[in-house]
Amino acid sequence: MNNIPFNFPAYTEMEYEYIKDAFQRGHLSGDGEYTKKCSALLEAYTATSRVLLTTSCTHALEMGALLADIQEGDEVIMPSYTFVSTANAFVLRGAFIKFVDIRPDTMNMDEEQIEQAVTERTRVIVPVHYAGVSCEMDRINELALHYKVMIIEDAAQGISASYKGRALGSIGQLGCFSFHETKNVHCGEGGALLVNNPSLIQNAEIIREKGTDRSRFFRGQVDKYSWVDKGSSYLLSDLNAAFLYSQLENVENIKKRRIELWNTYYHQLLKLAHKELIQLPHVPSECDHNAHMFYIKLKNLEQRVQFINYMKEHNIMSVFHYVPLHTSLAGKKFSRFIGEDRYTTKESERLVRLPLFYNMTNEQQEYIISVIYNYFS
Repeated sequence: MNNIPFNFPAYTEMEYEYIKDAFQRGHLSGDGEYTKKCSALLEAYTATSRVLLTTSCTHALEMGALLADIQEGDEVIMPSYTFVSTANAFVLRGAFIKFVDIRPDTMNMDEEQIEQAVTERTRVIVPVHYAGVSCEMDRINELALHYKVMIIEDAAQGISASYKGRALGSIGQLGCFSFHETKNVHCGEGGALLVNNPSLIQNAEIIREKGTDRSRFFRGQVDKYSWVDKGSSYLLSDLNAAFLYSQLENVENIKKRRIELWNTYYHQLLKLAHKELIQLPHVPSECDHNAHMFYIKLKNLEQRVQFINYMKEHNIMSVFHYVPLHTSLAGKKFSRFIGEDRYTTKESERLVRLPLFYNMTNEQQEYIISVIYNYFS
């Protein structure tokens, strides 16, 4: 079997045609025809008041921190088991990060550990929906309302997933998507900010347009545009949006195929789980996941290293995921872990991700599963 990558960017049918059309329209920078089409499609798909395409999920998170008016010394609560951008977006504004432990079943932030981290300086809770499986949002919403803090969802992995029928990213005041090439739906590099609180829309547009009211000008609401507040250039190129539009048109087909691959992994590897040789992912009944990834948990870090090396020897690229942020050099400077680290470090050291991508063949997956069984035999 030829080398099987961990990921291969999804492709559908119309990406090249739409890019060609964008060229012919002559508008290649941000907020062109395809940007508008993608935003409208996402707003309808997620039932969100306003969706603003950005150059990355990192930039969407940074916009969220600006919209939350994060100031020096403010505190933000999130899991340590996440990508660095989740924390960096708020650290850039002067916030101090409070990390809390995760649940071992979903690898999401443990909703029952949040309250102990709340102080009078808490401004935002950031649920990270790991693997496209939702955090326990009812409890998190309850806490946010009680303590009058904002929820900004890191739904980087959450496109086409939901919690009790609500699209991930549409539950908090703000939500953030990633369209990086490793995600289910992508444009090479891109993102989106979902604005679920209508009172934040105008300011979000200003921040995204370099601090100007340019969006209002193009809608004819003002006779000229000027610098009105702080902001930066967060607009996605319309070339990227043209590629993304084809992906969004096929989002359900992409999800369907990924679910098929996810289910095959799950059912084919159940024998190993029943023998307690591995642990399989858990999806709570209230969550509709998107098969963003399939992971298994091994006994410990040492076995994971052995397993990854074995897979590599057989031309299969499997990878581990986040190193908990609180253990990093910057984490020790800008954050503190609240409560006991019962699961974050231990579970992160056991987890390994298997190849899963839209255009993966059944033959490739069968080979991967056979190699896994050979490893354990």
